[in-house]
Amino acid sequence: MVSAKSKKAKNGTIKILTNPGGLLLTIDGKPHGETLTEYRAIDLDAGVHTLQITLPNGQYWIRKVELPAGRVKCVVVNYKPLPPLPKSPCPFPLSVSAPKQVTEGEIITYTADVSYTGSSPLKYAWKVTPSTAKVISGLGTATLNVDSTGLGGQRITATLTADDGSADPACAQTVQAVSIIAPIEKKIIVAREFDECNNCTFDDQKARLDNLAVELQNDPSTRGYIVAYGGRMSPIGQVEKLMSRARDYLVTQRGIEG
Repeated sequence: MVSAKSKKAKNGTIKILTNPGGLLLTIDGKPHGETLTEYRAIDLDAGVHTLQITLPNGQYWIRKVELPAGRVKCVVVNYKPLPPLPKSPCPFPLSVSAPKQVTEGEIITYTADVSYTGSSPLKYAWKVTPSTAKVISGLGTATLNVDSTGLGGQRITATLTADDGSADPACAQTVQAVSIIAPIEKKIIVAREFDECNNCTFDDQKARLDNLAVELQNDPSTRGYIVAYGGRMSPIGQVEKLMSRARDYLVTQRGIEG
């Protein structure tokens, strides 16, 4: 049996959608077409990337997103024209953008969308439930990253309170966003013995290996294993010889992936 060493992933994937769609998307200063109202998956090198979306009002939505290798980050941007602000900055419009559903193991990005004209800087306080949801980064900022690993079949609720630090209750706004975590589909692997040959000639072995090759080619998702046993009086190295001969025949003569 031959094992292959897995290569460590160097890239990650950003999945992004906007409401409405058709907004110009720029990543790290380079155009990436337009957004859609369904997820667009974009593979990028691991690291920090700057996302910029041109909103319908001509303003820019800009966020820095840290993308770990081998992971998926989901980004949702909902644009809603904001009503005219009253003379007082409070209460101020506040919402949180987040994907409604992700697959277990994906990183969820919760993004605060706020229109605030006060002179005091806003303070952001996040609360995430359940407590088993792991916050990766963003506490105290407008963008929160949460790991959904181990939460399949549950939902993550992110509650944000934005406060300007004054005693005015109208200047402390609280909103929530909920993401449902779809569990990873578990596949059941069923093994069966395909053939067995004892003390048979190589011509007989090749005929049996031909049948095995046909089976593997008919179902590319199937993986075949060859097991060889040596007898008590077998010469040293005979088992390795039989294994190598059978494998080489399947690979070189029948074109089976090694």
